[in-house]
Amino acid sequence: MKMRKRPNILLTGTPGVGKTTLGKELAQQTGLTYVNIGDLAQEGQLYDGYDDEYQCPILDEDRVVDELDEKMEEGGMIVDYHGCDLFPERWFHIIFVLRTDNTQLYTRLESRGYTGKKLQDNVQCEIFQTIYEEAMEAYSKEIVHQLPSNTPEELESNLEQIVQWTEQWMKDHN
Repeated sequence: MKMRKRPNILLTGTPGVGKTTLGKELAQQTGLTYVNIGDLAQEGQLYDGYDDEYQCPILDEDRVVDELDEKMEEGGMIVDYHGCDLFPERWFHIIFVLRTDNTQLYTRLESRGYTGKKLQDNVQCEIFQTIYEEAMEAYSKEIVHQLPSNTPEELESNLEQIVQWTEQWMKDHN
């Protein structure tokens, strides 16, 4: 595997925790390339059917991985998705699991139009730390970090920390 000059970062967490806001801002400040997996799947029609219960398309994980593999090998990618164990471990240098207080998450998801089972399941996913546990099982524990994502101040703090980490990584690897 060739040496990457820029790191690959995964931003993950339950829908509504602020991955997209953080990811776009991070890309602006670091010059890394931001990829929202939902948008990528929609643009390339990378689906494997439709889930009637959750009212959403089903991601074709193999096609998503194939679509991104070459870019990930080059480095400099920020990947945003609410799941993480579908991605190869070799892709990421660091993983940030964003966490939000469940009452706040409930309000955010409700304002997005989530209702019923979809709303309840996503809040429960956050309560039970499902995405964090998934990340800890799928990747080396040293590269998985939880970040609180409740307030604009926490967003700023997370942004500063990740920008600093990225700059340090590039100094150390170039």
